Amino acid sequence: MKHLLQIYCKNNKISQNFELGTTILDVYNEIKPEMPHRVLCALVNNRVEGLKFRLFGSKQIEFLDITSSLGRKVYTRSLSFVLWKAVEELYPGAILQFEAPASKGYYFTLNVGRELTLDDAQALKRRMREIVDAGMKFRRIECPTDEAVKLFREHGMEKKAKLIEGLGRLYAHYYMLGDSIDYYYGPLVPSTDYLDMFDLVRYYDGILLRIPREDGVELGEIVKQEKMLQAFADNHKLERFFGVSTVGDLNEVTAKGYAGDIIKVAEAMQEKKICKIAEQIAEKESAKIVLISGPSSSGKTTFSKRLSLQLLTCGLKPMAISLDDYFVDREKTPRDESGDYDYESLYSLNLPLFNDHLGRLLSGEEVELPRYDFPTGKSVMSGKRIKLESNTVLILEGIHALNPQLTDSIDDSRKFKIYISALTTIKLDNHNYIPTTDNRLIRRIVRDYKYRGMSPEDTIARWPSVRRGEDKWIFPYQENADVMFNSALLYELGVLRDRILPILETIPECKPEYSVAANLNDLIRYFRPISDEELPPTSLLREFLGGSSFRY
Repeated sequence: MKHLLQIYCKNNKISQNFELGTTILDVYNEIKPEMPHRVLCALVNNRVEGLKFRLFGSKQIEFLDITSSLGRKVYTRSLSFVLWKAVEELYPGAILQFEAPASKGYYFTLNVGRELTLDDAQALKRRMREIVDAGMKFRRIECPTDEAVKLFREHGMEKKAKLIEGLGRLYAHYYMLGDSIDYYYGPLVPSTDYLDMFDLVRYYDGILLRIPREDGVELGEIVKQEKMLQAFADNHKLERFFGVSTVGDLNEVTAKGYAGDIIKVAEAMQEKKICKIAEQIAEKESAKIVLISGPSSSGKTTFSKRLSLQLLTCGLKPMAISLDDYFVDREKTPRDESGDYDYESLYSLNLPLFNDHLGRLLSGEEVELPRYDFPTGKSVMSGKRIKLESNTVLILEGIHALNPQLTDSIDDSRKFKIYISALTTIKLDNHNYIPTTDNRLIRRIVRDYKYRGMSPEDTIARWPSVRRGEDKWIFPYQENADVMFNSALLYELGVLRDRILPILETIPECKPEYSVAANLNDLIRYFRPISDEELPPTSLLREFLGGSSFRY
C-alpha cells in the first residue's frame, strides 16, 4: 500500500497527493504553477529548501524564483560555487576571498601569486560558462561532523573547518560540484544550467560576480563605489589585526575568553574614526551644515550624538534639526503604488520651507522651526526660534540628507556630507558572506521589540517596503558623501545572538514572516554568544540593545 502525502501549492492554491519521498522538483513538474522565471527553491512550511528536498509528510509549498530575496540568495550561492570550481581548475592553490557586495553583484579578490589581469577574468568567465552549459549536478553530502572537518582541512579550507567544528553538531553537510567541494549555509539549485544569467568582470583589484536584478530581466548595472569599498577595506584591516575575519575565527577567540578585548578595540577604532570626521568638519571652515544619511538601523541617531560630542571638542557648537518636522500636511503627502501615504518620499517634505529656513539661517537670520503633529497630521509652528552663531554647525540627519534636491539652494562648499551604514565585513567563511541587510534587520527587530512595542512579524512585514525606499531614496546618493562611516562592529552578531533568538521564536510557522525569521535564526546560530557587559554606554549598538547614556 502506497503512503500518500497531501501537498498544498500556495502559488496556484492547488492540493494534490504525492508518494512518500517525493522531491520538491517532482511536485513542481507535476503541478506546474505559472512563474515569471525558472523556479530556484521553495518554502516548505515557510522554511526555504532546495528543489531536491524530499517530502515525508504533508506540507504547504511555495515555489520561489529570482524575484524573491530568498531565491536570489540560492542563485548567488550556487553561482559562487561555480566561480570557485573555475578558480580551482584554472588556478590550483589560488585563494578566492569574498570582499563586499558591490554594483548589485559581489566583489571578490583572487590571489594567484601575481597581479590579476583582464585575461584572467575572461578565462574564468569562459570556464564558468562551460560549467553552466554542461548542467553539472550539485550534490549535497551529509556525514559525521569530524569527517567533514577532516575533509576541509585536507583541502586547505581551514576557515570552513573552523565554522563547522564550532557548531557543535554531530552531523554536518557539504556540497560537491564534480570533484570540487565547498560549504554553504543554505540550499543550492539542482544543477548549473539554472544559472544562465551572470557575468564576471575585472573590478578594482579583483573581480565582480554579476547576478540578475531583482526583476530577473537583466544584470545589475556596474557602478564605481570607491567610498563603500574603502569602508569595507578599513574594517578588513582591523580583522587582519585581530586575526578574525570569519565567524569561525570569532568563535575561537570568544571561546578563549578574548571577546572583551575585541569589543574594547573595535569601539576605540570607531571613536577614533568619529573624532577624525569631526576634525575634518572643523578644518572645512565654510561647512555650516552636516548632512547625515543612511539606511534603516544603521545607527544614524547614535552616530549623530557621538559626532556632536566630538564637534564640541573641536570648538564647534552642533545644533540638530529634525527633518521629520518639515513633513507636509498629511493630505498633501504623496502616495505609493499601493495608495498608501509614502512618508519615505522626498516630496513628503516641505522643500520650499526647508530651503528658505536654511538660507535665512546661513545669512544670520533667526527662524521659527515648524513642528509636525503626528496625531493630527498637521504642520504647525513650534514657537522654537533659532539663530546660528559663528561657531554653530547644523546637524541634519535623515534618509534624504544626501539627495541633492533636499538642499539644492545651498552651495556645496557649505555642506559636509556623511553616509553611514552597517557594512558587515565578517564572513561565515571565505566564500560565504553575511548580507548587510540581514545584519540591519536583526538590529531593527531587537530595537522595535524592546522600545517600539512592535512584534517581529510587523518589523519583518514592513522590511520589503523599507528596502524599496532605501533603493529609491538612499543608495543612489551614497557615493555623494564626503565621508562614509561603517557602523557595523566586528563582534555585534555575537552580542545580538541571545537577544534575537527568543524574539524570533515567537513567530509561529503559519505566519509568512516565519521564512525570514527562520533564515535569520539559522544565520545567527553560527555565532557563539558574547556578553554585552563590556559595551560602553555610548556604543552604537546600545541604540538597539538598551543601556545607552544618550537620550533618544
